[in-house]
Amino acid sequence: MLNRDEYLAAWSRWHGDADTSSPLVRGWLTLAHTLARPLAGLPPIVATAGGLVVAGAAVAPAAAGGAWLIAAALLVGLSGLFDSLDGALAIGAGRASQRGFVLDSVVDRLTEVAYAGALWAAGAPGWLVVVFGALCWLPDYVRARAGQAGVDRTGPISLWERPTRVVMTALTLGGAAVVSGLEVRGVDGDVLTVTSGSAVGALLGAAATVQLGWWLRSELAGPEAPGTR
Repeated sequence: MLNRDEYLAAWSRWHGDADTSSPLVRGWLTLAHTLARPLAGLPPIVATAGGLVVAGAAVAPAAAGGAWLIAAALLVGLSGLFDSLDGALAIGAGRASQRGFVLDSVVDRLTEVAYAGALWAAGAPGWLVVVFGALCWLPDYVRARAGQAGVDRTGPISLWERPTRVVMTALTLGGAAVVSGLEVRGVDGDVLTVTSGSAVGALLGAAATVQLGWWLRSELAGPEAPGTR
């Protein structure tokens, strides 16, 4: 198993030389590496599948409301840990592959569908949840398309990276549990909280997309890629 610094360097290489100096990213990856060390023999696919199952399981307690929202928040947080754990197991143990990298990215997007579903089940408006989910996907889609156009760097760490999405969703659901049963101008406190949290997440997603687009202006300023118009 690679030590922490070796793992951070390898993770950066697998993610287009992404910057790991951000306290949030570095802390998240360090936690994943710490959890992975005693589980080095576990196949990464087990953690990948576990993250998806746990994320999907958060929808039911979110729909139940009340104190069950705490369980939904914990499941969302646990799914995020599973997501980082599979990468730590693959990269840290020298088992990373292109197939696993793609599979992990697909599962990430599916878990974000589950996060949006949990927010909707907890009372957030459907249209806002759709916007929230779309803006979870859009920055990563932009990065993927930029990579196909020849950009070989991940770019700056945005305001709306994967750890932020997990933490924001979990805190929103947990906060809704705290104010469940209260009313603010005739609106249930839990509904107001999940609506506000979804709106903040959507705003962060929009800001991250603009941030990424601004950086890509210079990266995509060269000759057109083959097959483009």
